[in-house]
Amino acid sequence: MTTEPSPPIVTTDLTIGGMTCAACVRRVEKKLAKLDGVSASVNLATGSARVSHPPHIRHGELLATVQQAGYTAALPKPRQEVPDDAPDTAHRQRERLLITALLALPVLVLSMVPAWQFRNWQWLCFVLTAPVAVWGAWPFHVRALRGLRHSTATMDTLVSLGVAASFSWSAYALFLGGTGGPGMRMPFSLLPSAPDGVAHLYLEAAVGVPLFVMTGRFLEARARHGTGAALRSLAHLAAKEVSVREDGTERRIAIEELAAGQVFVVRPGERVATDGVVVEGRSAVDLSLVTGESEPVEVAPGSSVVGGAVNAGGLLLVRATAVAADTQLARITRLVTEAQAGKARAQRLADTVAGVFVPVVLTLAVTVLGFWLGAGADPQAAITACVAVLVVACPCALGLATPTALMAATGRGAQLGVLVRGPRALEALRHVDTVVLDKTGTLTSGHMSVARVTAVPGGLGEETVLRLAGAVERGSEHPLGRAIAAYAEHALPAKPPLPQVTDFAATAGRGARGLVDDRRVEVLAPDDALPTELTEALAAAETAAHTPVVVRVDGVTQALIAVGDVLRPGSYRAVHRLRRLGVRPVLATGDREAPARSVAAALGIEEVHTRHTPEEKARLVRELREQGRHVAVIGDGVNDAAALAGADLGIAMGTGSDAAIGAADVTLVRGDIEALVDAVRLARRTLGTIRANLLWAFGYNAVTVPLAMVGLLNPMVAAVAMSASSLLVVANSLRLRAWQPSPARGRAPTASRRLP
Repeated sequence: MTTEPSPPIVTTDLTIGGMTCAACVRRVEKKLAKLDGVSASVNLATGSARVSHPPHIRHGELLATVQQAGYTAALPKPRQEVPDDAPDTAHRQRERLLITALLALPVLVLSMVPAWQFRNWQWLCFVLTAPVAVWGAWPFHVRALRGLRHSTATMDTLVSLGVAASFSWSAYALFLGGTGGPGMRMPFSLLPSAPDGVAHLYLEAAVGVPLFVMTGRFLEARARHGTGAALRSLAHLAAKEVSVREDGTERRIAIEELAAGQVFVVRPGERVATDGVVVEGRSAVDLSLVTGESEPVEVAPGSSVVGGAVNAGGLLLVRATAVAADTQLARITRLVTEAQAGKARAQRLADTVAGVFVPVVLTLAVTVLGFWLGAGADPQAAITACVAVLVVACPCALGLATPTALMAATGRGAQLGVLVRGPRALEALRHVDTVVLDKTGTLTSGHMSVARVTAVPGGLGEETVLRLAGAVERGSEHPLGRAIAAYAEHALPAKPPLPQVTDFAATAGRGARGLVDDRRVEVLAPDDALPTELTEALAAAETAAHTPVVVRVDGVTQALIAVGDVLRPGSYRAVHRLRRLGVRPVLATGDREAPARSVAAALGIEEVHTRHTPEEKARLVRELREQGRHVAVIGDGVNDAAALAGADLGIAMGTGSDAAIGAADVTLVRGDIEALVDAVRLARRTLGTIRANLLWAFGYNAVTVPLAMVGLLNPMVAAVAMSASSLLVVANSLRLRAWQPSPARGRAPTASRRLP
């Protein structure tokens, strides 16, 4: 028996318009889910949907389905082509809000201050209220009617009904209820029944509800716009044009026309157009906006640069290695967008509740009206309680609790060089208690470097010996030889270039030799015949798991060079801060025991696993998880991919292989292991913010709706409370934008910089 393979699934992003609360989110998701094989995740904060669907379902069908639900839908344009239309939208909202406020404020003052009520004041208030209840609240009415046509109810339905009921009752009271007399006076009450049986107009509710809801949404929109500022700033880093140099001539082309392999010019102060390798020039580039690196990075021919970095020094010629969607900047933007599209488990519950919230509130409002009338209460008190229930209920806070916090946190993480794939990764980061660290490329730089040069006293001297050894090894292909040559070129004082070598010969497993300035220079593995002065240096190199190399000139031993891997800046501080967070570091490497123990000792890591194959690393992770540990794995190589995928949380260095990054849930773009500590702390802060938001959203409705039902809330006060509820959630999330990593306490010892 054979089973047919599952059809492929493609993902499409849509821009959704007209959503105002979590009930809208639920409506769009349910409508799209009715299509065969389609699932959708809709984000209220970003106004977007990520739809997974079979290839045979076209974009037009998806757009039509959303439109049938009563909302607008479009395919997003490339980010660099989309102007930020928030200022125009905000301007229109501001105009409507200002006109509404000018009309509403006199009504509020006259209704709430009996001493200022003059003859026929109520008719002036009615004239001012009519345009507010109709034109000012028109967007609420339109969206409510649209929802009615599609058999759905949203937050706008509640507001529209509240305004209509308040205005209709007031009109009835004025024209038919006896409150239109010239000398009518009305005291203000926070309770639904006026004292002493005085007839009550609810014109203040008819203007106050739309005024306060519009004010809340205006401020909320500004705050939500702020939470997405980090992602927009990433998009603005992308260049639109680039100067290409071909055959000695330079021409300006659009960035879309740039192809991999072409050489482009980066002048001082300009942004690097795309990822590439420097072919000519030296400079310092500022990566702070791309990877979070705080210090400019020196680049020279052969150095890699990333698109979006700012050239802070001299003229550079760069050969493009990646363009368009393959660049690191595009990958960062893509990962942040994907992270913001996800939903935490708590938000799934909130969306489910919001889906039935509005119908339940409508049912409660009708029930309250019937109960009050059936109990013999005054009709105006019954209607007031009913309107208060409609207005005070707030599903908006439920819908905004998670996405606003997630937007702010992922954007802030990107600014700090931490890319989180989504809510699941944040939740896993929050609970991590064990982190498995790779050595090479994670704790160490992954590049061989000269750790120490010890010259024989009374000999040629360190500079001369290093110059001769560097000249010999310049032609070597061995990592040790390249490390010595590179060190000689950069460490020596400004002098002429390294001299030429002749009669060069390299012996596998032994070393290299050649003729430099008529001197026979040998760079060899050490033997037993070492001067006494170098025996201590040899012992120190072996203890530190460095590779010792002896330099002989004309048959005389002149120096011993210790070559080894170098700890990344910040490795010591990162391990120290992880312990302070209650996270246990574990070192697992495929390297020999001596260098691994040396690194562990330098960093204070107690648990070390050496000579581990990729399979053994994955097994170690599995064993730790079986012990009840929440395990994160951080690595940068292909050999780490299996362990990354098998952990509760996989963390890749941004400088690592594509396989490692693809298997990881979190990417440390700036290549600094201290970013791991920032990621853990940011995740804990974010999850705490989300919990606080949801607690407030559920708690607010659980308290205020019953108060409104029993007649303890005036509709206008209810409108203020409802608007403040959403605004409080957004403002709480917005605090994450200003989150700063705390500086590490204590200083790293010398060993944290270079292995002893």
